[in-house]
Amino acid sequence: MASVIAKRPLLVVAGVGNGSGTGAATAKVFAKAGFRVALIARNAQHLEKTASEINAAGGEAAAFPVSAYTSSALISAFGSIKSHWPASSTTLRAAVWNGGYGVWKPFLQITDEEVGEALDTNIRAAFAFSRLAITAFKENELNENGKRGALIFTSATAAWRGNVVTSAFAAGKFGLRALSQSLNKEFGKDNIHVSHAIIDGNILTDRSRDKKSDPAWEQNEDVRLNPESIAKAYLYLANQDRSAWTWELDLRPAHEKW
Repeated sequence: MASVIAKRPLLVVAGVGNGSGTGAATAKVFAKAGFRVALIARNAQHLEKTASEINAAGGEAAAFPVSAYTSSALISAFGSIKSHWPASSTTLRAAVWNGGYGVWKPFLQITDEEVGEALDTNIRAAFAFSRLAITAFKENELNENGKRGALIFTSATAAWRGNVVTSAFAAGKFGLRALSQSLNKEFGKDNIHVSHAIIDGNILTDRSRDKKSDPAWEQNEDVRLNPESIAKAYLYLANQDRSAWTWELDLRPAHEKW
């Protein structure tokens, strides 16, 4: 009898930035856990750098740059991913929407273009990404945890409450939260697990290091989030069994006021 070759699980993560934040950390943590990793973002150079780092560490990753987070661009990226890793050897098991756009301004100073970008990225693009991921998940058999796939959204405290300069940002995140909750309820019966992660606090990234320019802050894990720790929480969500699933998870450093 011919031996059956086990299919490798695949993670697709959209939103990788310059490779120092949550998206890249998630890719690296999942790669260490045995996932192939497809990276989607708008900066091809940063994507290739992150993919190279994963491959050099013994993982398997590939970059799929997009010009924008539009439905057509995401459809094209998913098509390229399928061509790169055929269904005969790989099964999409996890998808992380880490894309986002933030504008923090007084309401009367926000432009129509900024409102459009906030809604396009946080809602329209998230819809398109979700549709592609869930369509793929529905073709899967149940895995050892009793699920067909895990879809995770990176979000923010603004999904819970608005503030004086977050009208556009919060509108987008409120929409993202509503989308995730709706998908969780609609597709849970298909054993597709949808989660919404509230990230409440500053994340240690190259941008936050440059902005704060405070070595004491960088070294103090009580006051900022570590991207790798967020990524480990995402892997935990992806590995939850069907008897106890989390829809919403909020993560914050120990000394964060909330």
